[in-house]
Amino acid sequence: MTAQAVRSVAPPDRAPSRAHGDRWAPSPTVLSLSVLAGLLAATAAVTGLVWQTDGAVSSVTTLWGERVELYGRGLYRNDTLFVAGANVSSDIVTLTLGLPALTGALLWSCRSSARGRLLLLGALGYLVYYGASYALGAVAYNELFLVYVAMFSASLFAFVTAFASVDPQRLPLSGGMPRRWIGGFMIASGVVTLAVWLIDPVAALVTGAPPATLETHTTLFTHALDLAVIAPTAVSSGVLIVRGRRLGYLLAASLLVLEALLLPLITIATVVQVRMGLAFTTAEVVGPIVGFATIALLALWALTTMLRHVRQPPRVT
Repeated sequence: MTAQAVRSVAPPDRAPSRAHGDRWAPSPTVLSLSVLAGLLAATAAVTGLVWQTDGAVSSVTTLWGERVELYGRGLYRNDTLFVAGANVSSDIVTLTLGLPALTGALLWSCRSSARGRLLLLGALGYLVYYGASYALGAVAYNELFLVYVAMFSASLFAFVTAFASVDPQRLPLSGGMPRRWIGGFMIASGVVTLAVWLIDPVAALVTGAPPATLETHTTLFTHALDLAVIAPTAVSSGVLIVRGRRLGYLLAASLLVLEALLLPLITIATVVQVRMGLAFTTAEVVGPIVGFATIALLALWALTTMLRHVRQPPRVT
């Protein structure tokens, strides 16, 4: 932020002029890349759900000398039961919630809506995470590897271009935005993410044993992504929001759709994993679902609150 950055969101320093009304419509580059990312995500998700092959669960020894069970069927045959269930859940949520959110955000923002642009950042943020997970190691190599790479690339460049094209100082916020609550939630969600994903690697350092969730992977990709990117972004956005910096709302918008989808992701994954044959204790089921439900509902509240407090600038006629 520059020295002239806005320090308060209530009231806004000035209303955007009529000449700036159409600035919120996505550029042809953002629109094209977003549509491409959506088509690739749909291809990946549908294929993951319908690709069926004969096979059975098999037990293999990992690089760490531990025995784990591979799913053995379909596109995710080389993933463990736990990971395959999570992949199926991600595919279902992407098709039923992620892509509809992207479609709605594109249609909304094409009407020069500042609210639509914020929602578009969130929908693209979710696709970036989905694509990065599949392309960079959370999913065992399969026939769709190049589709995953293309999806990650298209969504990443769409997100970066869309984010860079927004001037935070022109974000048309109305008075009454609950800065401390939204900022506090973003900081808390970042701290919780940091704490949760530090447990496995720290425990591994203390005990000398491989992380409990490593399974067949050679590294903890999800832990690395969340610790290096998600947690710092959440905390930074919260701090900026509390300080009245409008850049914080753009950063928060890029995460809130992903956070709001945590509840269906974890719930569906648990159901699928149980159907695949995994056994969980009551605490292992209830604990994560309650925890993620709390984060998801608060994220949905924060997102809808932000959108309600974004004024729609007049369009150029």
